[in-house]
Amino acid sequence: MADINVDVLVIGAGPTGLGAAKRLNHINGPSWLILDSNEKAGGLASTDVTPEGFLYDVGGHVIFSHYKYFDDCIDEALPKEDDWYTHQRISYVRYKNLWVPYPFQNNISMLPKDDQVKCIDGLIDAALEHRVNNSKPKDFDEWILRICGEGVADIFMRPYNFKVWAVPTTKMQCQWLGERVAAPDVKLVTRNVILNKTAGNWGPNATFRFPARDGTGGIWIAVSDTLPVEKKRYGKKGEVTKVDAAKKLVTLQDGTTIGYDKLINTMAVDHLVEKMGNKELITLSKGLYYSSTHVIGVGIRGERPERIGDKCWLYFPEDNCPFYRATIFSNYSPYNQPQKDAKLPTLYLADGSKAPSSDAKEGPYWSIMLEVSQSTMKPVDEENLLKDCIQGLINTDMIKAEDEIVSTYHRKFDHGYPTPALEREGVLKELLPKLQDMDIWSRGRFGSWRYEVGNQDHSFMLGVEAVDNIVNGAVELTLNYPDFVNSRPNAERRLAQSFVFGGASKELPSRARK
Repeated sequence: MADINVDVLVIGAGPTGLGAAKRLNHINGPSWLILDSNEKAGGLASTDVTPEGFLYDVGGHVIFSHYKYFDDCIDEALPKEDDWYTHQRISYVRYKNLWVPYPFQNNISMLPKDDQVKCIDGLIDAALEHRVNNSKPKDFDEWILRICGEGVADIFMRPYNFKVWAVPTTKMQCQWLGERVAAPDVKLVTRNVILNKTAGNWGPNATFRFPARDGTGGIWIAVSDTLPVEKKRYGKKGEVTKVDAAKKLVTLQDGTTIGYDKLINTMAVDHLVEKMGNKELITLSKGLYYSSTHVIGVGIRGERPERIGDKCWLYFPEDNCPFYRATIFSNYSPYNQPQKDAKLPTLYLADGSKAPSSDAKEGPYWSIMLEVSQSTMKPVDEENLLKDCIQGLINTDMIKAEDEIVSTYHRKFDHGYPTPALEREGVLKELLPKLQDMDIWSRGRFGSWRYEVGNQDHSFMLGVEAVDNIVNGAVELTLNYPDFVNSRPNAERRLAQSFVFGGASKELPSRARK
């Protein structure tokens, strides 16, 4: 005897859950409800605000898209021109006190001569070996060597990827790569070294959008606001404590029970199987590996320095700082930090020394957001991490020792990156179908655990496509064919399309109200 009954229940109001809810609302067929334990939508794409008024996203999020339906939905939520800023990605790798344009492996012309020689030697060796090699690389490390050679591997790819993933490259598979890593063109690289030129922008996010106000989280709050209030249950009253797959019954923290016919789960799949109490699936999920992410924010008084300029995000492969990436968050929107006339006291100087005065003073202000990974293979001194990161900013010439720190932020996200470990596909190919046999579609960054379709647009469409699969059996392209969706404009679905929902009673009987 459930308190509430729906045809489709959606757990989680991050991008994937909202994609599912948006599609269900658009189709206007099966009854549905969306739950989230947080008071506001966004999940791992939300934004925090410090007491001083600095905004920080949950890691480095920007909007670039492979799908027209995704574009339609966020444009509906934030429709005005001044809701957005559009940026050209200006991205560098910090190496030996140099700023090397991204991607590193295409710009070795910027390196010292001995490093150039080492990298070109490796690239030529890799190209020659590629001609005769007819087997697939067994892991990410072997893929790096075959594509980039030993020089680029040792100087950048191995140390940087360990800092990102918190596991060695030898413990990662390489099927996930697709458009994620630029394969260098040996002729172009050699030509650029001789002519002392750099390669241009590469990748799907060379141009990106960012919301003018409220950070990335503001997008998802706005998308959530387009959904009917009565079909959303957020906060403590939306917190799931138990999933009974046999009875198709979800129990919430306040004791409410919800009966469902189909369940779209977007919480981490290892958390889901724990709430199901299914020992077989719990054991299976132990084969999935993830790393935690620490997001560190530093708010600084003063004009943004010329050496920082209009840089967007920056990569740090060396061991002179704990972070692997820094985002100049104040460059994305002037509303990501307090306005110039806001008066703030200085907490301390960057070198840790006491501020000359404790009086609150006006700005201007700028900010940096840092990301640090952590795993059992890469421990982190959490207590001193903020201090170590600020010292790392000094070490890499991002800030000066005498800079005035007016605000700091530190938050740990236990599930940060779903690791494409060697064991991943073996687990997912067993786990996801077993759940689907129970009428549970587990989707999303950690719901389906595929990093290669873990961006905001992918995550949203995982939810949309799960609904279409439930309603009419449509193939879930994003989940099953990542390289396909990443290589084409996906314009089949549009928000303007209308649905005449007939025959649903045959395919998906409306759950009886008991």
